[in-house]
Amino acid sequence: MAALGQIVERTPTGDVLARARQRAALIPDCMVEARRIANTVIAGWHGRRKRGIGENFWQFRPYAEGESFSRIDWRRSARDDHLYIRDREWEAAHTVWLWADLSPSMMFKSKLGSVSKESRALVLMLALAEILARSGERIGCPGIMEPVSARNAAERLATALIHAAETSGLPDTRMIRNASDIVLIGDFLDDADAIMERLSPLARRGLRGHVIEIADPAEEDFPYSGRTEFTDPETGEKLTSGRAETVREDYRNAYFARRDALSDALRRLGWSFTHHLTDRLASEALVKVHMHLSGAPQRANRGGA
Repeated sequence: MAALGQIVERTPTGDVLARARQRAALIPDCMVEARRIANTVIAGWHGRRKRGIGENFWQFRPYAEGESFSRIDWRRSARDDHLYIRDREWEAAHTVWLWADLSPSMMFKSKLGSVSKESRALVLMLALAEILARSGERIGCPGIMEPVSARNAAERLATALIHAAETSGLPDTRMIRNASDIVLIGDFLDDADAIMERLSPLARRGLRGHVIEIADPAEEDFPYSGRTEFTDPETGEKLTSGRAETVREDYRNAYFARRDALSDALRRLGWSFTHHLTDRLASEALVKVHMHLSGAPQRANRGGA
């Protein structure tokens, strides 16, 4: 998405092959990092387990009058004077759609950031896929990968991303027909109203959304001074400021006003919003989104693990 102002090394628009090669070289390292941080939060992930029809043991509970005798666990009941039912775990795979912005603005990395925005977005996306796949959920990526329920879903997604075309703006979601969760990861630097025009219909269709805004620290702090040339990575347009420090306050006001407007609009929609800086640990954002997906938004907003 178009940036408010960035200094970047920009891949020529026509050089699609070079861009694809760059991403292909980045994804294997992102996959390794994704698995590492997934392992740091996997112990707290419980998926959507509850009593119902399934194969796995859930719990023993006292027999209630009217229930079928075939459900009684006689071995457990023989231990005392009560009859017990052997409940099984309810198993129904939920579909979670994951999407990361792969447009040129995501390539930005300043000296203040640990990694590029694209790298962090891919790590979070693949780490979520890894955790969700271990929980038995179905993982899909709009326009890139149909939903699958498999232990190697994250690897499949990584492979699909290597061959994916460069994206611009939000994904095409016409293939999503049932109520699902969708996680959108990007910098979301477009006007908040324009973004909400695309997202509001998704909520009306029953999708439960989670937006992760990835930002470089320089985009918040605007640490530039003196003569500085800014390049829009989407269009190539340039803006030269003779004294960049003089526009710092106006820039920061506009930047944070955009974020606040987007965050407020998403929450009114019933969606979650998480903003994350690339100089922070990826696991921080992963834990927050994990909490939202698990239905524990209060703990997520407090940053609880």
